[in-house]
Amino acid sequence: MKPIFHRKKKKRNILLIILLLLFILYWTICYFAVSLALVPSFMEKTDVFSEVTDTAMEALVQTSDIQNNHAAAIQETKEWLQTASYEKLSLTSEDGYLFKAVTFSPEEESHKWVLLLHGYTGWKEELYPIAFQYVQKGYHALVPDMRCSGESEGDFIGMGWTDRLDNMLWLNEILARDPEAEIVIHGQSMGAACALMMSAEALPSQVSAIVSDCAYTDAYSMFAKQMKDWFGLPSFPLLDSMNLVLQLRGGYDLKDASALEAVKKTRLPVLIIHGDQDDMVPVEMAYELYEAAGGEKELLIVPGAGHAQAVDKDPDAYYDTVFDFLDKNISSGY
Repeated sequence: MKPIFHRKKKKRNILLIILLLLFILYWTICYFAVSLALVPSFMEKTDVFSEVTDTAMEALVQTSDIQNNHAAAIQETKEWLQTASYEKLSLTSEDGYLFKAVTFSPEEESHKWVLLLHGYTGWKEELYPIAFQYVQKGYHALVPDMRCSGESEGDFIGMGWTDRLDNMLWLNEILARDPEAEIVIHGQSMGAACALMMSAEALPSQVSAIVSDCAYTDAYSMFAKQMKDWFGLPSFPLLDSMNLVLQLRGGYDLKDASALEAVKKTRLPVLIIHGDQDDMVPVEMAYELYEAAGGEKELLIVPGAGHAQAVDKDPDAYYDTVFDFLDKNISSGY
C-alpha cells in the first residue's frame, strides 16, 4: 500500500507544482501585457510601439483628399511656427513627475483659451495644426504632452482617467495667467475621452465648452475591442486580470475611465465629432456619447473619415462646426 500511496502523493505534488507554475506564468503574462499596453518606456524596448503605430496607420482611410489636406495642414503649420509667438511651460504633478507644454498666443490680446489634448501614445506636436486654427481665431492655445508621452514624465498611460486630474493643473496655469479666461477643452481620441471625463469634475467656471474628436466611451471597452480585433481573444479572463494588475501597479481601474458616465453628469456644451469609417473607435460610440450628454450638444459625423481624420477629410466642415459651436455657446453665457 505504501508504494501506491507515495506514487499518488508524488503525482499530486507534481500536479500542484504544474498548477503553481501555470499560475505564475499567467500573472507574469498579465504583468507584461500591462507594460506593453500602457508603459511607453517598456513599449519602446520592444517592437510594440512601432507595431501599434503601424496598425493605427493601416486602419486609416487612405484617400487622396485626406492625404492632400493633411499635407497642406502640416505645411501651413510649419510656416506658421516660424513666426508664431509661443512659450514653453513646465509644471510638476502631485506625484512628482515633470510635465511639459507649449502655449501659443494670438496677435491681438484675448481672453479666449483652448487646452488641446492628444491621443494614446501621441504627443503635443500632433495637435499644432489645430492650435494654429485656434490662434487664427484669436485664441491662446495651450498644448501639453500628457503623462509619460512626448517630453512629459510618468509611469503609466492614463487612458484619460489619471490625465483628467493632471490636466486640471494646466487649467490652473491658464487661470494664473488670465483670471478672465474663457476656456475650451478640445481633445482627440484618448485626449477627447479625457476632455469628457474632465467635464464631470468640479471644473473652474471659466471652462466654457468641450470639443470631443473621436472619443471612446470607456477604456475597458476599447481594450476589449482591440484584444478581439488584434488577437482574437475574449476580454474575460485576461483583460480582467490585466485590469487587476493595473490597479495594483498603476493605481487606477480601466472600468473607472468612462467618458460615457462622465458626460451624463456635465451641463457644459459638448461637441462630438467622429468619422464614420473609424476602425479604431467605432462611430457607434459617438452616438452613445451624444445621447448621454446632459447639456447643450451637437454631433458632427464626417463621411469617409477614419480615426482622427475628420479634420483632414473635410477641414472646412470641421472648423466651421467647431467655431460656430463655440461662438454660439460661449456668447450664450457659459
